[in-house]
Amino acid sequence: MSPISKVSDVSYALAQWWWQWGSEIYQSTHMLTIFLVMVTVVVTVSRWSRRERTPLPPGPRGLPIVGNLPFIGTELHRSFAKFAETYGPIMKLRLGGKLCIVVTSPSLAKEILKDHDTIFANHDVLAVGAIAAYGGVNMVWSPYGDHWRMLRKICVSEMLNHRRLEALYWLRRREVRYMVNQLYSKAGSLIDVGEQMFLTSFNVVTSMLWGGDTLEGEERRRATAEVRRVTDRVLLLLGEPNISDLFPALAWLDIQGIGRQMKKTISWFDRMLDSVIEQRLKRERGSLRRDGGNEDGNKQAKDLLQVLVQQLNLKAKEGVPNNTTPSLTISHIKALFLDIMVGGTETTSTTVEWALAELLKQPHTMRKAQEELEEVVGLNNMVEESHLPKLHYLYGVVKEVLRLHPPGPFLIPRCPSESCTIGGFMIPKGSKVIVNAWAIQRDPMSWDNPLEFQPERFLSSDGDEFDFSGNDFRYIPFGSGRRVCVGIPMAERMVPYLLASILHSFQWKLPNGVVDELDMSDKFGLELKKATPLIAIPSPRLSDLSLYN
Repeated sequence: MSPISKVSDVSYALAQWWWQWGSEIYQSTHMLTIFLVMVTVVVTVSRWSRRERTPLPPGPRGLPIVGNLPFIGTELHRSFAKFAETYGPIMKLRLGGKLCIVVTSPSLAKEILKDHDTIFANHDVLAVGAIAAYGGVNMVWSPYGDHWRMLRKICVSEMLNHRRLEALYWLRRREVRYMVNQLYSKAGSLIDVGEQMFLTSFNVVTSMLWGGDTLEGEERRRATAEVRRVTDRVLLLLGEPNISDLFPALAWLDIQGIGRQMKKTISWFDRMLDSVIEQRLKRERGSLRRDGGNEDGNKQAKDLLQVLVQQLNLKAKEGVPNNTTPSLTISHIKALFLDIMVGGTETTSTTVEWALAELLKQPHTMRKAQEELEEVVGLNNMVEESHLPKLHYLYGVVKEVLRLHPPGPFLIPRCPSESCTIGGFMIPKGSKVIVNAWAIQRDPMSWDNPLEFQPERFLSSDGDEFDFSGNDFRYIPFGSGRRVCVGIPMAERMVPYLLASILHSFQWKLPNGVVDELDMSDKFGLELKKATPLIAIPSPRLSDLSLYN
């Protein structure tokens, strides 16, 4: 091939490469242009859709990572109520990595707890809550569904219905009479009112759960005092700010060690409940052997544990249950008992302690309550539960105490199962939704002189609408909707009965006699307790001293 031919071939190859390269550049540039146009359209549409989408509630600006945590303090019920004055009755707060929605109006509480009850039927599970409830199998923390319905049905049908509570009145009467006797023996001495009410409430609850008659005298008092110490520890850990809740991705680290502390604390309850249940299982097996398998004599259960153990025996006879049907286990029984023991004792004792503190603060109010008791019961008689429906002023006192000092200031926060619009704002799925019942029940838009203790506000015809079932969302001390507190029937009996008994049987005074120095501050937590225990001195007021025996 001649040199000219070679040059010609090389020139042609270069020209062909140049043309192909230029064509690719053109196509790439063309594709890049199309891509940029598409990105511009997507961004524009996205911005437009964000403007059209339902916005999140307003709220204060926060800091990176920690959000609003540095600005809320330790008294969250008050801090959130103060924020609401600026940002309105529904607002958002960033608590670490958790989006929190706070509601402080009756109408918005109604939307959450009634109108969209199914969406908000799940509680926001605390990291230590799951530990305290045997992996979340209790009634408080378990998700809404068949398992939760099974546990609630057990509580309602076997323990907290009217027929069952009436049948077990003798237990409540026995323990309240014992308390009056103990107070009489300590007349003129300093009494820790909250502790005394807890001991009585605990004895009532455990008697209903498993008999509670294995210990007597001083041994029983020491054991019950230890239970209160452990119960207070559980509530403290549940109410303590936990990095595992604020930053869920770090929960496995348990940075503060709260999870480890809860496991150690719950192990005490676990050992106690294991012992109680094992004793009952042995008793039931022995009974079945003696009866030759005939259970006819066991149909009338004396306590809840006997009912549940019989269900376990029945399941064992039936074999493996249907996987689609929740099946009762020992863990369920222990978790359920822990719920009832903590919820049925602390709530009752704390409410009675607050009530006596408010009455000591206002002696004229205490006189009214005691005059009503004299008229209905008489000073030559002891208070019975049958007297309670006639004690209208006393019920006003109880309702007013629960208005000013609701047992759970935030109820139990909810976690929506899907995104939902509340009050015109978007509540995202998985957020923590708080209904600030403490603020709602002190709202000047709903209550006259909301910070004053006035039982009379519940004595008028208008006050009749405020019951404990949460039908009026201005007054929701026990919540509302399908996850309203299951223990209301018990609380309606125990709180007035305890309060009436100590007011009727004794005069009360403060150690220094100075009412103005009585500390009425509270301590925020899962339960709203007095910051300082109420210490008071009882003296007999019944005309027949033999009644104290």
